[in-house]
Formats: sequence, structure tokens, C-alpha cells
Amino acid sequence: MPVTDPIADFLTRVRNAVKARKKIVNIPSSKTKINLAEILKANHFIKDYNVVEDNKQNVLRVHLKYINGTPSISGLKRISTPGLHQYVGKDKLPKVLNGLGIAVISTPKGLLTDKQAKKESVGGEVICHVW
Repeated sequence: MPVTDPIADFLTRVRNAVKARKKIVNIPSSKTKINLAEILKANHFIKDYNVVEDNKQNVLRVHLKYINGTPSISGLKRISTPGLHQYVGKDKLPKVLNGLGIAVISTPKGLLTDKQAKKESVGGEVICHVW
């Protein structure tokens, strides 16, 4: 079944798996989802991820991270949607929970966190907030 918003599907699957205390969640793979998983891993929100070859489509397997039974991800929110794109300039990059969370920005240099985009001095489309 085709998905209208694959990034929202990725975030929803991770959110549901965290609430159900799952250790692993399988998601249909794409380059954007792999880049998003890389950002989550680099910022210590997930343990690891890998791409598993399935019959018809590759599957992104995300290993969720828990610290003393508490999930590292306490919230995920989709900001820009296919119906309403949210763009920000380099001067108006969002801060999530005063720097405790991250905002994922799609820039001409690829997917970056808000801190990386500020360092690179680029703006772009705000994909999601993670805290």
C-alpha cells in the first residue's frame, strides 16, 4: 500500500515502537529514512540501524535505545508536511526544548540537525523535532 508521507510513517512507527517498549522496529527503506536514522544515531536517540534485504523491498531495521528502561526518545513531531511545507532561513532555525532536543532540517547540503545547519550557515525545510 503506498504511503502519502513516508517520513511521517517513519516517525509514527518509531513512536509506536517506543510506546510498546519494542527493541527493534522494521520500516520500509529509502535514502531519506536512512539519513534520518543516521542523524538519530549520531545524536544518541537510537542504538543502531541496518538495512536488511527483503523479498521485494529493503527494510530499515532500527534498534531503539533505552536507558534503565526509559526510552531515549520521549517525543517525535512532524513539522513540515506534504500539504504545508515549513521553511526557515539560517537566522530563524528552531531550538527544541532549549537545545535538549533536535530539529531535523532538509538543506541543500543534505539532512542536518539545527546545530549543524547553524554551523554551516544554511536554512531549509524543517522536517521534524525529536526530543
